[in-house]
Amino acid sequence: MLTPPSGLTEKCDMPTDPAYPVCAEKTEFLQAHWQSDPCYAFYGVDGTTCSILSYLSQIENFCPPRPGRNHSSLPWHQKTHLNAHIRDSLSSLYEALSNSSSLAIKFIRSRVERMSERWIKAGLRMKQNASDTGSPELKVLLYPGALAGKAGQHFEAMVERGGPLGELVQWADLSACLTILGHHLTFISVSYSVWSRLIGAAPGHGGCPIQRPLTFDLIYTDYHGLAHLHGAMGLAFNHYKCRFRILDSFGTEPTFNLASYAQSRGYKTLWGSWGLRPLQYMNMFPHTPDNSFLGFVSEETLKTENSKDRLEPESYRKERIAVVYGKQDYMWQGKSEYVRIISEELETHGTVYQASHHSSNLPSFVKNHGLLTQEQFLKLLHRAKVFIGLGFPYEGPAPIEAIALGCVFLQPRFDPPHTSDNNNFYKGKPTTRKISSQHPYAEQFIGKPYVLTVDTTNTTAVREAVKSILNTEVKPFTPREFTCVGMLERVHSYITYQFTFSDLFPDSESIKNFCSTSVPTWPPKSALKVHLGPLGQSCVSVCQHSSLWCEPALFHHLNTPAAFTRLGLGCSRMVQEVNHLFPSYNPWGRHCGLQRENLLFSCAGSDPSHRRLCPCSVGQVALCPQCL
Repeated sequence: MLTPPSGLTEKCDMPTDPAYPVCAEKTEFLQAHWQSDPCYAFYGVDGTTCSILSYLSQIENFCPPRPGRNHSSLPWHQKTHLNAHIRDSLSSLYEALSNSSSLAIKFIRSRVERMSERWIKAGLRMKQNASDTGSPELKVLLYPGALAGKAGQHFEAMVERGGPLGELVQWADLSACLTILGHHLTFISVSYSVWSRLIGAAPGHGGCPIQRPLTFDLIYTDYHGLAHLHGAMGLAFNHYKCRFRILDSFGTEPTFNLASYAQSRGYKTLWGSWGLRPLQYMNMFPHTPDNSFLGFVSEETLKTENSKDRLEPESYRKERIAVVYGKQDYMWQGKSEYVRIISEELETHGTVYQASHHSSNLPSFVKNHGLLTQEQFLKLLHRAKVFIGLGFPYEGPAPIEAIALGCVFLQPRFDPPHTSDNNNFYKGKPTTRKISSQHPYAEQFIGKPYVLTVDTTNTTAVREAVKSILNTEVKPFTPREFTCVGMLERVHSYITYQFTFSDLFPDSESIKNFCSTSVPTWPPKSALKVHLGPLGQSCVSVCQHSSLWCEPALFHHLNTPAAFTRLGLGCSRMVQEVNHLFPSYNPWGRHCGLQRENLLFSCAGSDPSHRRLCPCSVGQVALCPQCL
């Protein structure tokens, strides 16, 4: 508890320190609501301004230190934070996952165990380059909200029926990654009561703030979990939202993220509108540079049945086999002719779930193995020459793993591209992306000879693609960003530069990031390569055209009149507005636009009348060389 206030005789003036901009607002709130929760009285609040200022200074850090009071550290951070050190074991993660009978959690644990040797070796390799990770050991909560409640029951039911497992792959790899990096994990999947108790949620319906300061330094969740946290944390949600990281498979663009802007510009959907930093959304693939690319790790190696030695890529021998990507009957509808043409040259295999007493709707020429375990599936891919995409599911991990096992991925081209306007799956998702194929990442970032994208209704094109595949020797290939080392580097950099360590180490220099209102200092300005885009192109396209990557954290360097001058643009008028296209140049009238709202800096926006000023960078899809 705080030291009791000296009573009503003490006079306390409202501080005006600009470093604590919301102090007055928080004080006013507590003056009206301090009796709404017993936690305030526990910390010494009695309704007086002095007691409230003491609380907001010493407990929640929203007000400056009071004269004569010790403000060396916040009470919930008085424990010692040691540096996080690379671990050579995943035993602590196994323990965290051991107390669940959930099929989804069993899948996660099985994947972690299967890949443990690779994670440990990658960690040791990373350790050789540095004595430690350079960051404190954090308390991290992992909460996959999709596994909780009724939605979780449905998800569980689909785990063994060919349902989508990509999200579970990502949760497994994230948990392994954080463990190897030396952080303390709490993994909660299905129990609302457990996680609500962990965050100190008050009884009721979320009208009251959580009863104690949040004890987790970071919380990884998904859109479902974010809604659960919002309902449980009440008014404290906004206080701590900079600590949230949202696993978001398909991406959330800035125009959908800011509620007022989305509402006024027609971008409002069931998802989005949370007002987070766009980089707090973490995608499975680099869908939009406006979000952080979290990714996963490709399972590109296998153990032989009679040896503990792993197969080297050079020892792979391919059979004349094609494996079809589609574990449920409905995915095959309308694709029989496409698959039949391929089967003329390749023995065609399926892994389609079939309920007992249900007849198969698959073509007779397909050898169906039923739903396989991951180990069995990888062995089948190891034998196969081709992995056949049917058009759905979109953007899953399986094609990357097939390519890593030496398969060519043959997939449909979408013409016109699938968007939220013409496709039910993407309808309502917070993105304006135009999906040109089943797996745009594979098409754009990997490409030939590993990936062939064809019009599947054009029988000649399909036959030519199959012929090309049979005449081409393709070795296993894994992009660096989908290796254990690549993911460790990425997650370590995110934790290091997207989190404020000054709260944990008061004497350290604060890193400007999600918990700061200052402009970001990572990536460094040295990574910036400025490009002026043509009319109608997004910065995503502009940077990709030069084999670069748009880096939204560098936009603030271009959001000045001087940036237009350096590009040789004469501005007859300089405006500053809330507009996701800014900074940009309109040649009709020579109008130059500066961005007023930092949350709307967007790599994705485009308009026929605007030339975007684009902050491009180089390096791994998620990281520039200077960012490591």
